[in-house]
Amino acid sequence: MIDRPTRPLRSGVSLRDVEETDLMIFFEHQQDPDANIMAAFTAKDPADQIAFNDHWAKVLSDDGILVKTILFEGNVAGHILTHGWFGEPEVSFWIGKGYWGWGIATEALRLFLDIQNLRPLYARAAKDNIASIRVLEKCGFTITGEDKGFANARGEEVEEYSLTLK
Repeated sequence: MIDRPTRPLRSGVSLRDVEETDLMIFFEHQQDPDANIMAAFTAKDPADQIAFNDHWAKVLSDDGILVKTILFEGNVAGHILTHGWFGEPEVSFWIGKGYWGWGIATEALRLFLDIQNLRPLYARAAKDNIASIRVLEKCGFTITGEDKGFANARGEEVEEYSLTLK
C-alpha cells in the first residue's frame, strides 16, 4: 500500500481496461466487512470465490457493460462500470477501503463520465452511504427518487436513493 496523503487527491487517478490480475484485488476489496456494510447491496456471500468469478466472467463478456479498473498512482484502487441489469443504464463503483477519503472515487467517476456518454445515467446508493452520494452529486447526479430493498450485507431491508445524471 502507498502512503496515505494528508488531503484528498485528484491527481494520479486513471482508468484502464480490467486485467485478469485485477480480479483478485477486487475480490480482496469485497472481503472488507466495513465496505460491505457501506455498500449494503452486495453479493450474498462476499467470500464465495466461485460466485465472484462467475459474476465477473459475465461482466467481462457482456458487450453492454462498460467496465474499467480505477488506478491511483498505478495501484488498483477499485472498479467502475455501467450496466443495464435493472432496465436502465446505471453506474456503479467500488473503491478499496484503503483508498477511501482521498477523492479517488470522485475523480474516477469524472473520468468515466468522459467516456460513458449515455444520458440519462442512473445510480443508486443506500441513504446512509453519504460518501457515495456525495461522489455522485459532485459529478452532477441529483437525487430523483427513493426506494428500499433487501441488502445482503446488512441482512435487512435498507432505504436507498435513486440518482440521475441528465
